[in-house]
Amino acid sequence: MFQEKENKIIEIGGEAVLPGENKSVHIKIDRLPTGTLIDIPVYVFNAKKPGPTLLVQAGLHGDEVNGIEIVRRMLHENCFAIDKGAVIAVPILNVFGFIHFSRDVPDGKDVNRSFPGAKSGSMASRMAYHYASQILHQIDFAIDLHTGGAQRHNYPQTRFTQDDLKSKELATIFNAPFSFSSRLIKGSFRNAAFRLGKPTIVFEAGESMRFDDFSIQEGMQGIRNVLSHFGMSERAAPNLGERNDSVLLGERKWLRAPTAGMFIPEILNGVEVRKGQEMGIVTDTYTKHSKKIKAPFDGFVFSINHQAVVNQGDALFHIGKPI
Repeated sequence: MFQEKENKIIEIGGEAVLPGENKSVHIKIDRLPTGTLIDIPVYVFNAKKPGPTLLVQAGLHGDEVNGIEIVRRMLHENCFAIDKGAVIAVPILNVFGFIHFSRDVPDGKDVNRSFPGAKSGSMASRMAYHYASQILHQIDFAIDLHTGGAQRHNYPQTRFTQDDLKSKELATIFNAPFSFSSRLIKGSFRNAAFRLGKPTIVFEAGESMRFDDFSIQEGMQGIRNVLSHFGMSERAAPNLGERNDSVLLGERKWLRAPTAGMFIPEILNGVEVRKGQEMGIVTDTYTKHSKKIKAPFDGFVFSINHQAVVNQGDALFHIGKPI
């Protein structure tokens, strides 16, 4: 596949990263009202030997800190010192959201609903435009790191595109505890990448604004698995010991609060459940009324809501059937 004698040159932010170079570059985005320039820091590791170019990005939603910590640790531990190909590592894509502890940018728009963006659009649209136009055409595949939102904790999982067999293969190589296909969302980074033929998986693990070391370790291991599989790094050996293959999930269902009250889960995230098994209760504060939540089928729980007080209809458990 890669017959060239030397790797390609990568150009980002007006700077060229030559084969054999590692460099920190910046994509200029916008200014704060104070005039302070906001840009996206990008780390490029370009080996001399030809190979695929992998994008590892985090912080597309500014409050999803687990992915940011995954990239930070891998940079700190020099995990992207590769032998072949190139890695483009982006610790924080949505800098605006990160400094405001927010999923979105200050105008309330979601960057991950704004791709491919527009040069003269909203802040989110411009961020998506500048990022996509400088990054996407240079990569071969991507790993997009996320967490659950609104106090929902996602057990480590990868999501791939049903109509993209290469993204399914990438999820298999990553080997998170769970994986499943999910629909493409209009304006998402994965949708924009799919339209350009760039296989992309989303790694979801943990919840927003809270570190989860298990999720972080799983994310790091998955990226190492990808680097090792494509021969990009001889130092990407697994360090989590023997692991089971990823469980591929088919039918999935959110179990919702049957009434308003206090939500008390009775199982742990990631466990296997049987049809009819009691998983938790929703009760009033005076113990006069309570409703049991039972598993509708045999399967695995891969997301739990950590919100203690819930309203009727709130999503509580996400459960999936293995294929």
